[in-house]
Amino acid sequence: METQAPPNAASAASMPTDTESGAVGAPQDSFAAVDLGSNSFHLLVARMDGGTLQVIDRHKEMVRLGEGLTVDKQLQPEVAERALACLERMGQRLREMDPANVRAVGTNTLRQVRPESRFIEQAEQALGHPIEVIAGREEARLIYLGVAHGLAIGDEKRLVIDIGGGSTELIVGEGFTPLLRESLHMGCVSMSKRFFPNDKITSKAMDKAELYGALEVRPVRELFRQSGWASATGSSGTIKAIAAVLADEGWSEDGVSAEGLTRLRDAILEAGKTSALAFRALSEERRPVFAGGVAVLRAVFQSLAIEHMRVSDQALREGLIYEMVGRIHQEDVRERTIATLSRRFDLDAEHAARVRATALHLLDQLREPWELGHPNYPNILGWAADLHEIGLAVAHSQYQKHGAYLLRNADMSGFTRQEQDVLAALVQGHRRKFPVDAFLALPSGARQCARRLCVILRLAILMHRGRSSQLKPEPAVSADGDTLTLQFPDGWLDDHPLSRLELEEEAARLLPAGISLDFA
Repeated sequence: METQAPPNAASAASMPTDTESGAVGAPQDSFAAVDLGSNSFHLLVARMDGGTLQVIDRHKEMVRLGEGLTVDKQLQPEVAERALACLERMGQRLREMDPANVRAVGTNTLRQVRPESRFIEQAEQALGHPIEVIAGREEARLIYLGVAHGLAIGDEKRLVIDIGGGSTELIVGEGFTPLLRESLHMGCVSMSKRFFPNDKITSKAMDKAELYGALEVRPVRELFRQSGWASATGSSGTIKAIAAVLADEGWSEDGVSAEGLTRLRDAILEAGKTSALAFRALSEERRPVFAGGVAVLRAVFQSLAIEHMRVSDQALREGLIYEMVGRIHQEDVRERTIATLSRRFDLDAEHAARVRATALHLLDQLREPWELGHPNYPNILGWAADLHEIGLAVAHSQYQKHGAYLLRNADMSGFTRQEQDVLAALVQGHRRKFPVDAFLALPSGARQCARRLCVILRLAILMHRGRSSQLKPEPAVSADGDTLTLQFPDGWLDDHPLSRLELEEEAARLLPAGISLDFA
């Protein structure tokens, strides 16, 4: 079943949060993906059937979030209200879903909204699920994953293009593996808002829009041209709408052709106004952003010398579901990303493994008293242990800060921005002064669990500070609120005065974080 709200209907984590609820009675093989784009919000509910997606339900609303983004990166109140009302409706459909089988992601506009607006927190409350804001290149990876599963498997390299409301993703891949990914700052909403305001479409404005699009593509033009792709595929509502108009007008068959795009451009200019676009295959809700989408696609076609493009029905939402299924079957791309970073920065894998094992052992003991039972917590803590020395690649002095910078700004396939921010905070806080501000900068729902995971990581690293491969006693740890007690074997601390001194110094460093550390 597919539903689509009328244009005015909208007006009527990932790093899980500390308050995330448990599963309720829905089929365990059902998955839901929520795509919060700059133009429209989409909900897809599906189950896996023999390796392919069987769609159970779809819901789409044209929210046009990007139209409401102000110069100071706030959302206009009426647009925010429209979006929250849409999310409440989607949340009703997700109430009986297992939270572990639901992923909601925000793209270009939510990447820009200022945190102090608290819109994302309000959106999470309306939806009833964490919202993960993903970087442009991560969005491109997920789009390719969705598109690739809908295409016949072959050896040829494919170019995939997705035009959203605020960004355009370009990907070249082979099979299910993306080889090149780029996210460009142009989309159907942003281009229409900038070049075709006040219902006017002129030849001069169209030329400027296409030139601007070409400038956006220019830095990566030769890289994509020389990548050896053999076929082009488009996804997203913008490209599907263009293909539908071209087919209905008889200007292109089986997708989008360069010649058909030129005829469409001429017809748009002849209309002269957005309100005068009278293509039978163009929906009323798509009309306001159609000219901007055509300008973007024309710029990409000309820059990359595309003659013909077929159209995919699958994109980001399907990619999210395939990703969730992969994680369930232990095919988590994040593990590959961590392994790649470890090799690239030549980290001490044996030392990291010892720290990881101790950290997870401490987590097991603190899972209940510190409310760290979510299945993603061991992953986050383990990855932070794997990468805690990554900053040494820059400099030894304050390497924890260098490591945090790298993790906060790197392209990390499979990771959301929130996950990267939490990893960065853990790595920044793994030694020396506890960086209270780094944790206060995290979303409010993630601060407490991240702070406690960091304390666990610090203790694990402290116990392996000598970098010896010899087995050390694993202390028993207990918690009473924010008071931690470490219990070592009788006499061990007396025989290891240096370890006692390190623990005394650590206790002093943890006080600003609100943690009291006792040991015996």
